[in-house]
Amino acid sequence: MKNFLYGSVIVLATVLFVGCSKPKGELVGIYSKSWSESVPYGMTFVKKGSFVMGPNDQSATWAIQTQPKTVSLDAFWMDETEITNGEYRQFVHWVRDSVVMRKLAEVSPEVYLVRGTEDDSLPLLNWSAKIPWGVKRAENDEIYEIIDSMFYEDDHGLNAAQLVYEYTYRNYDQVNKRENEFDPRTNAYRKNAKVRVDNSYFDEEGRIVNETNIKPLRSRKDFFSRRLVNIFPDTICWGRDFSYAYNEPYIKLYFAHPGYGEYPVVGVSWEQAQAFCNWRTLLYDTRSGKMKAHDYRLPTEAEWEYAARGGRNSALYPWGGNYIRTKKGCFLANFKPLRGNYTVDGSLLTSRVGTYAPNDFGLFDMAGNVAEWTSSSYHSSANVFLSDLNPSYEYNAKETDPDKLKRKVIRGGSWKDIGVYLQCGTRAYEYQYERRAYIGFRCVRSYIGD
Repeated sequence: MKNFLYGSVIVLATVLFVGCSKPKGELVGIYSKSWSESVPYGMTFVKKGSFVMGPNDQSATWAIQTQPKTVSLDAFWMDETEITNGEYRQFVHWVRDSVVMRKLAEVSPEVYLVRGTEDDSLPLLNWSAKIPWGVKRAENDEIYEIIDSMFYEDDHGLNAAQLVYEYTYRNYDQVNKRENEFDPRTNAYRKNAKVRVDNSYFDEEGRIVNETNIKPLRSRKDFFSRRLVNIFPDTICWGRDFSYAYNEPYIKLYFAHPGYGEYPVVGVSWEQAQAFCNWRTLLYDTRSGKMKAHDYRLPTEAEWEYAARGGRNSALYPWGGNYIRTKKGCFLANFKPLRGNYTVDGSLLTSRVGTYAPNDFGLFDMAGNVAEWTSSSYHSSANVFLSDLNPSYEYNAKETDPDKLKRKVIRGGSWKDIGVYLQCGTRAYEYQYERRAYIGFRCVRSYIGD
């Protein structure tokens, strides 16, 4: 045993000395000088900077507003437009395919798994295998039943109940606690350290159950939680959000029809948007062929406001001016300009993303069209206690928490909102589980470097 350890030390020392570049025997470091971050597809660069975060104008309802505060932010990438129906459908189809392939792998593991057997704890799906969508019962009854379970019997539409995305994430709010600090002197966490772990599972009726447990912190894996999320958007929100209105055409086709592919996706909760960001990171890491980068995520409230201002510190609106019309009287965003008149700005409900001119950062629809989820939890006095460096207030609400703790900040206003909600400094909120016909989202990704 001693000889083995001694030999391992010699090998390690040899690697350290031989692996270093010239000059030998000197501290030269290990670098990748040729690496540079490529521009993420569909995103634009938002440079680092500082701005005065908060309202520029008095409240339209004379409400008490949070005080403006000067903050500084790192650079980041941001989607040029809101996530569209077409982009979200890519997510839905990926989940659909992964669900059916896992079922097919139970029948034919040699076809639908890259390696291993049914007993593997982490089977890898063979994405090159074809899914037999058109299989007939006479050809293979067992496979037919699997394919048929993915669709409704009445109209053969995609069975939304089957579209559940599973992912794990690290609870950084637990990692950052001082009492959960790893002690290098003992090579362990403190004896009394405890960590919160969130878990999701299916009950006997197929319902998703979310629970939170407090357990002793013993290893790094205790910081990870598991989440199950049904990711299909709520198409019924077009009828539920507007009483005594004929919006059935949008219920039927707004998400499903390719004619609406370039329109912003709606009916997506904050929780579903979080799942989308996780999937987008997975997609990039496994299929882009590029070196891993920072995760895709929802923007913090500060990042969203900074991006909306487009480098204009005192801008009332994303386009920089103090008015919502041009000199010729044309409206500069898709919102509700007049009482009962939605069409005077050119759109009745949502409009194609990028219809209106971008701000100085090259970002479209930072005002109007659909309001947008941020990662930030809502607190009426957040600016008082927020850090002035990369400010972010986030609270991971438990299932048993009151609704007040499940409020998330939304920004930008929507096609149904009046002009005051289009202002860069105006903030609102919605509950993280709600899905509305006027709320969408866009992603950001932190920039690597200065």
